[in-house]
Amino acid sequence: MSTHDNNDNAAAAGKCPFHHGASEEKSVLARGAGGGTSNRDWWPNMLRVDLLNQHSNRSNPLSDNFNYRDEFSKLDYSALKADIRALLTDSQSWWPADWGSYIGLFIRMAWHSAGTYRTIDGRGGSGRGQQRFAPLNSWPDNVSLDKARRLLWPVKQKYGQKISWADLYILAGNVSLENAGFRTFGFGAGREDVWEPDMDVDWGHETEWLAHRHPEALANAPLGATEMGLIYVNPEGPEASGDPKSAAPAIRATFGNMGMNDEEIVALIAGGHTLGKTHGAAEASHVGVDPEESPIEAQGLGWTSSYGSGVGKDAITSGLEVVWTQTPTQWSNYFFENLFKYEWVQTHSPAGAIQFEAVDAEAIIPDPFDPEKKRKPTMLVTDLTLRFDEEFGKISRRFLNDPQAFNEAFARAWFKLTHRDMGPKARYIGPEVPKEDLLWQDPLPQAIHQPTPADISEIKARIAASGLSVSQLVSVAWASASTFRGGDKRGGANGARLALAPQKDWAVNASVINDVLPTLQKIQQESGKASLADVIVLAGSVGIELAASAAGVATQVPFTPGRVDARQDQTDVESFNFLQPLADGFRNYRRSPKGSSTETLLLDKAQQLTLSAPELTVLIGGLRVLGTNFDGGQHGVFTDRVGVLSNDFFVNLLDMRTAWKATDESEELFEGRDRLNGEVKFSATRADLVFGSNAILRALAEVYASSDAKQKFVTDFVAAWTKVMNLDRFEL
Repeated sequence: MSTHDNNDNAAAAGKCPFHHGASEEKSVLARGAGGGTSNRDWWPNMLRVDLLNQHSNRSNPLSDNFNYRDEFSKLDYSALKADIRALLTDSQSWWPADWGSYIGLFIRMAWHSAGTYRTIDGRGGSGRGQQRFAPLNSWPDNVSLDKARRLLWPVKQKYGQKISWADLYILAGNVSLENAGFRTFGFGAGREDVWEPDMDVDWGHETEWLAHRHPEALANAPLGATEMGLIYVNPEGPEASGDPKSAAPAIRATFGNMGMNDEEIVALIAGGHTLGKTHGAAEASHVGVDPEESPIEAQGLGWTSSYGSGVGKDAITSGLEVVWTQTPTQWSNYFFENLFKYEWVQTHSPAGAIQFEAVDAEAIIPDPFDPEKKRKPTMLVTDLTLRFDEEFGKISRRFLNDPQAFNEAFARAWFKLTHRDMGPKARYIGPEVPKEDLLWQDPLPQAIHQPTPADISEIKARIAASGLSVSQLVSVAWASASTFRGGDKRGGANGARLALAPQKDWAVNASVINDVLPTLQKIQQESGKASLADVIVLAGSVGIELAASAAGVATQVPFTPGRVDARQDQTDVESFNFLQPLADGFRNYRRSPKGSSTETLLLDKAQQLTLSAPELTVLIGGLRVLGTNFDGGQHGVFTDRVGVLSNDFFVNLLDMRTAWKATDESEELFEGRDRLNGEVKFSATRADLVFGSNAILRALAEVYASSDAKQKFVTDFVAAWTKVMNLDRFEL
């Protein structure tokens, strides 16, 4: 349940009919297409290599040459917005609109689509239209949003692939706010749909919907919500405490996981609750199963209610029945006026959920379906937190006295909420993209260098003559580019933020910052023909070309100039610290032995880099023989030709003449001894040995270990390397 539901709210903790037992849920997830016991039933700890195969062209119904940006450019954007506006007041009998308007419902749909984002790993958010799929389509906090998406379907059907679902969700929220009289900050399109659910997002280890997570636990594993299946927090207070003050730490923890500060939190909650209502006409026991469990004839709709008509005045979602303002379809400052004007007494909704009513107020709130009826003002437990928490209270009083400040704060916070997972502004398209650069967008300056092919050749020659080793050249480029996160499109080599705080201070980068970067900075300054970002990537190219030549394979690493160098004031140090790797198995780095296994973290890193399993495999094999371990160590360097781009890593890993044994009880480090004489030949980490132990990765390793793989190994390594170097080149 979230603190910001506008039209509906999710099922209240302890009253949720959308419950799944752990064993039932696991058995359903485990069944294959033909039923029966799956591999994961037998071996539940199997390494999820299959996560790297997500969202391939095998699941995509569109052609390989489909380009969303091109399709969007053909869109009649004004007509699209007009159709959404018309839809807002086209009330349907199968899901009647409150006050004749779907404004609150569509704002909630947009909010909940974007509100799953978290800064810790960049996953979640609206960027891929995931609200269509489980678990999000069936989360307790998303009750009745299946109806919102069906209401939007005629618009989506009309415009087809010119507008993605992911963009349409957010645009519908913006249009709703505008139709309510609010001036939004802008809208950037560019979110591309995928065609299957994300399987790599860790929503938590709880096995029961609405299981409470304490803020202290969230600090160590900031996955988002304080309860499983919610967007943010329980609106009845932690574990339905009914205590507004007790909710403040939970609110800060979960909104903080999205990078929101106190002012943004207050603005978002108040702004979200200025419009619409929650629904709790009767006990939640009347509500049926979620969309994923609904019968086939329901056609993907869930939560059918047996109470009365089940819709309109009889609708049940959260079990809460709250309308915050006198004008629930028009923007106003009534939320703050009511919050401070009245004294509030704890009461219960018709469903028995804890909420508050203004004890000293007249009935001034319009009924959503009977114009002759009025209600007293009501609030959620967490709404009152904005008054009774000391810091939230100061901000709320300022917004009460300065409505324009509130409007500005909400406009900016809403834009941040709905665009945070899109990455740099270069990815935004459409006529309403704001001109202002915002720090959380990781802004970049305009390019000032335009190196020619001759300039590039000159810089490469300077790098080759610099005295830096192949290992150093490749390591510095990897350190710069491998910060990229596919979830929110942050990080990467563009901007040369490797030379700025916080990246220059990360332990994993110490050797390249101290021993390599100064030399490249000098080359860049003396040449003056390319950015430092381009010089860093070129250094990797030089190293790989030298290493391939030493292996007897002539190759040229593709390179496209045009990167620029960010300034320190263009870098959000606090949020960029989330890009610091917990582990980077490509460099045999791990910060802490606690938590997930090293090999699982390696796959997670590969998934963040949008790598396939073959790309992961060939990159590890190449980086190891090039000697790119973060500390210059020898773990996994299965070769006596360090700096030569050979397939020695795979050949020696799969050699049965070597026997492996853990060096201690942690089973993180291993020695490889000659089976005949017992001499130590190699040392390795779990990130190395997994390519021999996991059946899928071993099958790939065998390809590169074969005697006919010399050319293929180099070709595939260069292709995968180039992909990583260009992950953030959205303009290409």
